[in-house]
Parts: sequence; structure tokens; C-alpha cells
Amino acid sequence: MNVKTDILIIGSGIAALQAARLLGQQLQVQIVTKTSVDISSSYRAQGGIATVTNPEDKTTYHIADTLTAGEYHHEKKHVEALINDGTKIIQQFLRDGLPIDREASGEPALGLEGAHSHHRILHAGGDRTGQVFIDYLLKQLPSNVTINCYEMAYELLINTDGACIGVLTQGKHGIKRYFAHHVILASGGAGALYACSSNYATNTGDGIALAFRAGAAISDMEFMQFHPSLLWCNGEAKGLVSEAVRGAGGIFVDAQRQAIMKGVHPQLDLAPRHVTAHTLFKKRDIGQETFIDISAIQHFEDKFPTIAKLCADNGIDIQNGLIPVAPGSHFLMGGIIADDMGRTSIPNLYAVGEVACTGVHGANRLASNSLLEGITFGQKMAHGILQTGCKQNNFTVVYKVYKQPMPSLLTKEELQQTMMHALGIVRNPNNMQQFANQLPSLQSLQQVDISGLKQQGLELYMMHIVASLMVYAALTRTETRGAHIRSDKPNSEILWAQRWIIFEHGQMKVRNTLYEYHQTRRNAQAIL
Repeated sequence: MNVKTDILIIGSGIAALQAARLLGQQLQVQIVTKTSVDISSSYRAQGGIATVTNPEDKTTYHIADTLTAGEYHHEKKHVEALINDGTKIIQQFLRDGLPIDREASGEPALGLEGAHSHHRILHAGGDRTGQVFIDYLLKQLPSNVTINCYEMAYELLINTDGACIGVLTQGKHGIKRYFAHHVILASGGAGALYACSSNYATNTGDGIALAFRAGAAISDMEFMQFHPSLLWCNGEAKGLVSEAVRGAGGIFVDAQRQAIMKGVHPQLDLAPRHVTAHTLFKKRDIGQETFIDISAIQHFEDKFPTIAKLCADNGIDIQNGLIPVAPGSHFLMGGIIADDMGRTSIPNLYAVGEVACTGVHGANRLASNSLLEGITFGQKMAHGILQTGCKQNNFTVVYKVYKQPMPSLLTKEELQQTMMHALGIVRNPNNMQQFANQLPSLQSLQQVDISGLKQQGLELYMMHIVASLMVYAALTRTETRGAHIRSDKPNSEILWAQRWIIFEHGQMKVRNTLYEYHQTRRNAQAIL
């Protein structure tokens, strides 16, 4: 089946829906999502949106907090665009009636989260901010937008000029070919590569693998953020316990209710996530259990209904004031290199949200900047596409002939467990090298014929691509920076400051810039 449209969006999170809301006012938009719109990291987001609404706060403070948390491994102009433009965009949403939590006075109820210098976190529905925002955007989608659920994108279509013109998908209606003037990857991150994760099991890094296979540039794959507080029950992670709990007065403690973060960091329990996750990891590594003490939070069930229900569903009695927690994979700072308008190294291919690497999160994302990123860059990308228009005339696909048989792969469980062991919170070079030796080469993975694979096989294949990108990047960056913590190199190195590890066309290189610009193009795009 062939489907022709103006805009094709892979994914249905907050970045995808923000873009579709705006693009659909003038153009035909097809959204393809692997499951349903309520199965995404955006929809599941308990935390809020970081933005400046308090007169005592400033965008310069928010920018400084973002740079500090990410240890200055940023594209600073994109950080400034995120915060400055994002502030205006969220203010417009509030004027338009976005239903956020408010004080009795009517002013926004502002929360505090890790590494923020001011109360600036907007919430909705207590700890259901993502759900409320997604539902709000869904209601605003124009009739020009069609959502196709339970379809998995597995191959980008490239024309004879090297531009992206569509995608192959597999779903309940068999294989479909979508053709579009503009193709947007908004497929989320890769937290499900780990055995312990806050992500849905479907977050397997498909978009990154698709783009890599097509030759797009990828970067920052060594930086996976681990959230310090996943609900830990019966030896498994059962879901997220939002950082907002600590912003409301919760503290990390051990089984004897002794504070864990005391003396570790000036911001204590609201230190940057790589600091808190590492501290809890060290406690658990020597056999100590870790908890959040919520006894100081009044009316916990009213403030955090989702977390209260999560605890109840898993037999955790919160009346004793302790929630058992452990760190787990949460957010990938790396991905497909894109600018603040979503443009990648392949013409007509865009990346936005967690699947993209725009340099705004650095080595460790500042809490609650992710929903802001999806909303802000989703809008900037949409406006850029509307300005460009639909001018693609060449829909002649170059079908590459892949003859390589599928190499031997780890099982999904083996891969997830090994990722925790080799690419977890603390990385050991020997473990990483052993893992790299277990994986097929990136070159062989790029040349595999995947035409006969079903969804389970496709996911496992793509997980191996993403795992390979992550382990080779982590081996190459011989320092500790942000979420990338090496046991053999415990400090940051000046030689690695402002250095990016880039993968493109199956090759890896280290560069001093995230972007290179082709000056002969009227609109500069990332050409790597």
C-alpha cells in the first residue's frame, strides 16, 4: 500500500503532536506510531515543564542552570533558543488555556527540581503533566492530521538526489510505503535497551537506528541519563517516582532513615541527576537499600496521585513514609544531529525531541527541560517547514541491495542485562570492550537485509545498532563528564571539552564542533 502526504511524522509524543498541530493547519500530515498515543515518554511524564513565569526568575538563570547541569557540553545558541523561545511559547499556551496547577491566588504553582536555582516547574494534574499536555494537543489537531497506530517504521526511503522522501512501515495492514515532502523523526529515546528503565518497553531507539542506517549523522550516544528514583519492588523497576517529590520535601535515605545526600553536594537531594543517581548506585552496590522519605510531605496522595497509585498497585504502603527506589535509564541526551529547526544531515529529514541531538542537554539534561524541548523545537521546526513549502518533485527511490545475512545477535534479555553491566551508571573499560566484542560490527549491521523481519526481530536488530553506537562512543570518551562516568577516568579532561563523537555512514570521528555548515546553501543546514 502506498500513501502520499505532505508531512510524515514518526512518533506521537509531545514534539510530534506540537508539530502536527501547526503543520496540519495548512498541510496534509500523516503520523505513524509504533503503539498508541498514550504509550510514549511524553504521555508518561510525571514531571513538569521548566519555564520562567516568576518575576523573580530570569531566562538567563534558566540558561545558566541548563549549562551547569550539562557540564557545558552544549551548543549554547540552541540552549538560548530553547529557553528564550520556549518561555514565549509556553506563555502563549497559558494564555490559550493550558490547564496547569495553580495556587489559590490563581498564579501558577511552581515546583523545584534538581539543579534548578529557582522554583520554575509548571505541573498539571499533580504528577500527570505529560498526559494533560498530550490530551490538550490531541484536541487541537486539525482534520488534516491522520494518526496511524501500531505501525513500525523500519526503513527510510532516499531518492536519487540523496533526500529523504518517505519510509517503509510494518503493521496490521502489512507493509506500507509512505511518501512525503518532509519526513520527521520524533520517535523518542532508547531507555528500553536497559533492564532497569523508566521507559516503556517500546523505546528501543528505532529512530536513531533508522537514521544511522540511512547515513545520517549521530552524536552524544555515550550520554544516557539515569534517573535516581525508580520505584523498586521485588527486584524490578515498576515506574518513576518524580523528582518533584524531592522538590516538595522528600529526601533520599537508607533503611535506617539516614540522609544519603548529606555532604555529597550543596544541593543535596536536588543535585543534578548524574550526582544523585551515582550516589544511590554506590549505596546499592555495597548492598544497602535506598528510599525516598516522604514523611515531610502533607497530603501526598493529593499532590502525587499517579505515584500514590503506582505504590498501591505494587503493595507499597506509603503511610510509613518510605518509598523504595533505585536508579534506572531515563533519557538519552544523544541522537540524530539536528539544529533547532529539526534539520539533519539528510535533506528533508528532520529529528525532534529525544531522538534528536541538538546540543541543548549537554552531558546531563536539566530536569523538566525535555517537554520544553519538544514544544519549542516542534514549533520552530513546523514554522521552518511551512516557510520552505512542499517542493519535492523527485520521488524516485534508490533501493539499496542489502545481501548481508543477519549476524548472531544477543537475546533481548541478554542485551538489556549487559547494557546495565557494561554501560550503566559507572563504566569500566574492560566491561565495555568485552561488550563491544560481543556485538556485530556497525558496518555489518548497516548492510543487513531486514526485509523479512517482523516487529520483534526489527526491534532487536535496531537495539543492537544503538547499543553499538553507545558502547563505541563510551569507549572513545576517556573521561568522566556528566552522565558518562568511567571508573578508570574519574575526572573530566580539558582535552575532551567541547568535543563530539560523531557517527556517519558507518564511520566514527571526533570533532571540535557538533555542526559543520555548507556556506553555499541559502539556508545553512548541518552537513557533516
